Amino acid sequence: MKLVFITGNLGKFLEAQKLLREFGITLEQADLEITEPQSETLEEVAEKCAQEALKKIGERFIIEDSGLFVNSLNGFPGVYSSYVYRKIGCEGILKLLTGSADRSAYFMTALAYGEPGKDVKIFTGRVDGTIATEPRGKSGFGYDPLFIPFGSNLTFAEMSTEEKNKFSHRARALRKFASWFLSRHEEK
Repeated sequence: MKLVFITGNLGKFLEAQKLLREFGITLEQADLEITEPQSETLEEVAEKCAQEALKKIGERFIIEDSGLFVNSLNGFPGVYSSYVYRKIGCEGILKLLTGSADRSAYFMTALAYGEPGKDVKIFTGRVDGTIATEPRGKSGFGYDPLFIPFGSNLTFAEMSTEEKNKFSHRARALRKFASWFLSRHEEK
């Protein structure tokens, strides 16, 4: 079974490709020009992006939006994570946390599945953890050098893709999606 993952982020694609392969799902990458809307939730962003993608692609696809939510920053950067990363990066987040005793945070993904003629379906995944006091590791992308998921002493950037997929928000959303997708195709 083949799907298209609409993303310009090679790291996201490779993580998803490796995980979905375990379910017998082949993933191809497409970097479509999709306008990312501003919204209060990741689910709304993913839904709106999927609706736009349905107008541009004539096959089954997934598209997702993820965010880092830092509790002592009232959930910031949250839905603005990509923009904030481009502007201030990991160092900026660390600076904002200077003097804060609460370093708890979570990563969340909202993954949208789209298929011509069908309603968009949303799957979410969340992983809780803490923010490291300095960037650690060379793997991954984005805020991975800062985030330590509960159950590990390593940041996502210190993990292999396989290790990260044991914990990550994206992997959790992808597993939910894959279970639903496969059960739907077994019914036919």
